Amino acid sequence: MLRSSGVKSFPFQREHLRICPQGYTCCTSEMEENFANKSRSEFEAMMKEAGRSVQTILTAQYRSFDNYFQDLLNKSEKALYDTFPSLYGELYTQNTKVFKDLYSELRRYYRGSNINLEEALNEFWTRLLERLFKLMNAQYHITDEYLDCMVKHAEQHKPFGEVPRDLKVKATRAFIVARSYAQGFLVGSDVVKKVSQVSLSHECTRAVMKLMYCPHCRGMASVKPCSNYCLNVVKGCLANQADLNTEWKYLMDALVAVADRIDGPYNVDTVIGTIHMRISEAISNLQENKDSITAKVFQGCGNPKISTKGSSSEDKKRRGKVTLEAKSSAVALEMLVLDAKGNLTALKSYWVTLPGVLCSKKVMASAAADDKCWNGMTKGSYLPEVMGDGLANQINNPEVEVDITKPDMTIRQQIMQLKIMTNRLGNANMGNDVDFQDASDDMSGSGSGDSCPDDVCGKRLSKSPSTRQPETHAIPKQSGHGVIGASSRSLPSAFLLFLLGASIAVQHLWR
Repeated sequence: MLRSSGVKSFPFQREHLRICPQGYTCCTSEMEENFANKSRSEFEAMMKEAGRSVQTILTAQYRSFDNYFQDLLNKSEKALYDTFPSLYGELYTQNTKVFKDLYSELRRYYRGSNINLEEALNEFWTRLLERLFKLMNAQYHITDEYLDCMVKHAEQHKPFGEVPRDLKVKATRAFIVARSYAQGFLVGSDVVKKVSQVSLSHECTRAVMKLMYCPHCRGMASVKPCSNYCLNVVKGCLANQADLNTEWKYLMDALVAVADRIDGPYNVDTVIGTIHMRISEAISNLQENKDSITAKVFQGCGNPKISTKGSSSEDKKRRGKVTLEAKSSAVALEMLVLDAKGNLTALKSYWVTLPGVLCSKKVMASAAADDKCWNGMTKGSYLPEVMGDGLANQINNPEVEVDITKPDMTIRQQIMQLKIMTNRLGNANMGNDVDFQDASDDMSGSGSGDSCPDDVCGKRLSKSPSTRQPETHAIPKQSGHGVIGASSRSLPSAFLLFLLGASIAVQHLWR
């Protein structure tokens, strides 16, 4: 760390200082106050810099996966637009909006909109069946009431074969894990940002000033702080931050577990990259079984009237199965997952290793066994033991006065966000959808500008009713979105909120 040189190189006066040890000093009271302000701003800057490095890693992982996933979806949609006109003629050209709406809904879901994905897929197949049935039976006058009857029999007749059911199962799981995975990185980044901006307390300002600048006032500017002395100061000042450790590790583990699903059972490359092929397969099934399906519908709903418009021969020109190709990006996905897992594993212990990192790389503390380091009073050995991590372990911290009965509520709120996100990831890992009921309009809700880029954040839709309701989680109102977590730790969100409220109530009682 760069240090100011606004002091004499040797003690020249005896002045009563409020922070530094008493005796002959190179500083005045005014200089000591300036150093206190300087040390606070420098320490807070160190925290933000360390946090930004973690934010950069998490945001980069999000963008890498987001680009990969969006590219998969874009290529599938483009392949559909490029090939379907020549393959299916009017069956496609007169129903373009149905296909566009499907991909639009899939994107909105991925970006965090409150869309029931199963319901959206069901709606797509229903609309497509209605349109295609009318086109393939253009010689008849088919009313909306008749279509309603036809749709009621569709499940029994399976006009598209097994494709709708199979795609619904696989696509739903793939999209659930994909969007939860992406949100997990954004929430982690947002938590780091908020926690890194927590201001230094008055007690910590004094302790950091004594650690970093009191040697200057004693004419020992070149003497480095003792390592264990530095650790006690920083652990005391970052005690609340260290309490993030448990839930932070759970989030990192949950993201790793979901990454294995993405490149495993719920393989997004196989599912998302072949959506157009499954739709083509479904249409071919309908064409091949047109006569038998039509006969069954007529039997169940009656014979419609003959239309005066006549029939179209368009679909007769295009029959039979068509094999489309999809270029696999499995290698790219495997590399993305490996890179992410490596980074997530490396970040697991971030909050408890942060004091050591700051002391060794920023404060430039001396070696642990050095007996010629600054120990807070003079040059010599530092004898007190190093405190443990977290707020509860600071009750006997010799360097920082820490009130362990008053946890920082901003940090406690971020701990709750980690719990909620981990819970959601756990549900996604099991293939269970989560309904994001909060007031944010974007995927991350971070409001930070660097967690969720404007070009990838979507607006919300009202949720459609579904036969299978997704699990609902409320999110404490803040600028960060919540995420999903380990299944063994899944808790109802209402209970999580109850815990947060209880912790606040207990804090008031302590006061």
